[in-house]
Amino acid sequence: MADMQEALATLTKDLTAALGDGLVSLMLYGSAARGAASPRYSDVNVLIVLRDASAQTLHRAAPALATWRKAGHAAPLIQTEPEWAASADVFPMEIEDIRDGHRLLAGRDVVSGLATDRADVRAELEREARGKLIRLRAEYTARAGNGKALGELLAHATGTFLTFFRSALRLAGQAVAASAEDLVRTAAGRAGFDAAAFDWPLAERRGAKPTALRPYDPVASAYLAAAERFVSYVNDLE
Repeated sequence: MADMQEALATLTKDLTAALGDGLVSLMLYGSAARGAASPRYSDVNVLIVLRDASAQTLHRAAPALATWRKAGHAAPLIQTEPEWAASADVFPMEIEDIRDGHRLLAGRDVVSGLATDRADVRAELEREARGKLIRLRAEYTARAGNGKALGELLAHATGTFLTFFRSALRLAGQAVAASAEDLVRTAAGRAGFDAAAFDWPLAERRGAKPTALRPYDPVASAYLAAAERFVSYVNDLE
């Protein structure tokens, strides 16, 4: 956490100096902003909104972003202010998730007042969840015979499913729990999947060192079944 805070402070200082009032907003979002990051499996997610994203502006930002990337962090999202405002019907699920968990680092808050449409959120949630299930099956098929690779697959995939669960609960008008464990239990009660299917990857993500998975481990089979049930629930959402 100390390293992350230092990297964020450096990024904020360097971008502010390089861009001046051309930097509309710099935000931390995702699990790091919510205080729920997994040291091994979570990225530190940053959104940069600019007055313009011309090559000249990006050249000025490049040294700060190179330092950020050299520290091992994910590349930030970069949009202009008009592009960001126009994204509400394309990325409504992500916008709602950022709105519910972000920290302003510089500039002004460009997300709290951004409106999203329920139908757009539901459509994106189904599209993204169904696509994730398709990819999960392909990756499972490739890794099922290797317990270590199988465990890494489940731990990485769970971060995305937690985002899906938050979106589904918002659509259902339910409160979104702060802890991953409570979030899974609430989503499982709503969607009808087995919450225990996520016990192993949640333990792995928080560094609890659960028992290593075996090849073709039933833990992974249960996870696939839970993912399938969740996608079916999202498909039936009105």
